[in-house]
Amino acid sequence: MVLQETVFNLKDGRRAVLRSPLKSDAEEMIQFLVRVYGETDFLLRYPEEFEDMPVFREEAFLGGLEDDPNAVMIACLVDGRIVGNAQISFLSGMKIGHRASVAITVFKDYWGLGIGTRLFEEMFRIARERGGIRQIELDYIEGNQRARALYEKMGFCITGVKPDSIRLKDGTFVNEIMMLKRL
Repeated sequence: MVLQETVFNLKDGRRAVLRSPLKSDAEEMIQFLVRVYGETDFLLRYPEEFEDMPVFREEAFLGGLEDDPNAVMIACLVDGRIVGNAQISFLSGMKIGHRASVAITVFKDYWGLGIGTRLFEEMFRIARERGGIRQIELDYIEGNQRARALYEKMGFCITGVKPDSIRLKDGTFVNEIMMLKRL
């Protein structure tokens, strides 16, 4: 599904744009992923998992999202550069079709400027317009208090823990926390 471009102001006065990433954004998206995954251990991947990704593979992924009725990716651009992204994925099937899951990443330099809040608001809008969605779910890595504060501000509450679901490079296991927001 393709998202129409939306412009909003950051807390520092700069303008930001939300839109679907295009196939032509593939190389920049890979660079974004390498950098953002290197900024914190609180994300599900390591940067080296993207360093050698062929551009054609990311182009195919982004192109597939355009026609996917069950997923929307949102890129946030400031000064024409991708600084954050989010994705909402709708579950399908009679028993679980009322659920959606979300994920979000923002460059550390842009934390606290309202991007995360705006990305969530956009995902909630998309879910409401789709209709039939009663709950939105996300997981975060235990210890990520900054993310937890944002999620709680956006109306999510903790529903459970996946023990030892994340294994860091040093062999340490960390819990993953499950959260839910009812629409």
